[in-house]
This record gives sequence, structure tokens and C-alpha cells, in this order.
Amino acid sequence: MTTRAHLRQMTRDDVPAVLELERALFPLDAWSEEMLRDELAETATRHYVVAEATEPGAESDSGAEGSIVGYAGLRFVPPEGDVQTMAVAESAWGRGIGRALLTELLAQAEVRGVTHMFLEVRSDNPRAQDLYTRFGFEAIGVRRGYYNGADAIVMRRVADGEGEGQR
Repeated sequence: MTTRAHLRQMTRDDVPAVLELERALFPLDAWSEEMLRDELAETATRHYVVAEATEPGAESDSGAEGSIVGYAGLRFVPPEGDVQTMAVAESAWGRGIGRALLTELLAQAEVRGVTHMFLEVRSDNPRAQDLYTRFGFEAIGVRRGYYNGADAIVMRRVADGEGEGQR
């Protein structure tokens, strides 16, 4: 299925809608408003995007076209970068929005000189783990108790042409 959302840079005006989605998807580990606003203020090392519904069937739980159905954030300090957060409304799963968000983060990382991308994903989230694996991320470790009720699987993706022996 194709993407049914438009990606754009996240703004401060998006914070309430992003927090609503954050709390619905991650009730035990939701970011606070202050955390999200602090991240958005770090423009020298952060890139955040939102996905807005553009077609019927890709709406958020509010049902409104143009509503935010996903978001993602990148921290970049070349040569390393991190997927800080990424989420898609459950009602929009299976429409390629997660794939589009991750593609955007990886493209932005490449432009900024990032060759080694990292992320943590909940050990009880096989759907997200599968997405990251399809994009070339490999599990490199576990952080026990990182999330409320779950461990974090630490994953890494090395850009093409960058091997373990190349630095």
C-alpha cells in the first residue's frame, strides 16, 4: 500500500497533536511537552518531521484529513546519528507512513554526514523491529529495563561503504 501522508518539518504548533499521539501510543513512556519542545529548539543537531493525512482512510483517530498521523525525530552529531523517536497512529498502520518517515530521517542523516545511525526499540515491538531491519539496522545490544515494562534492543545501521574497520 502506498503512503497516504505528506511529510513536513515539525513546528511548535504541532506539539499538542504530537503529544496526543505520543500519549496514545506510548502511555507508559510518553515524552513530556517540555521534552518535545526542548528537542524542537535544538535545531543545530535535530530534525523532526510530522506526517499529515492526505487521503481518506489515512486519518488519525480524529478522522480529520490533514491531521497528524505520525512523527519522527533525528539527532545528528556526525558521523553518528540517532532516531530519537518515531511513531505512526495505529489507524494508519500498513500505509507506508513509517517507511516514509524513516526514509526521511535517513536522507537527512546522509546530507548531514551521518554514517552510523543508532536507535532503541522496545523488545515487545516486533512490527517496528521488522521495519528497522528492512532498512539495514542490526541489533547490537540490549538495554535491560530501558522502557517501562520492556527492554530496549539497540540497533545500528552503517551507511554503504562504511565497514567496521573504516572510520
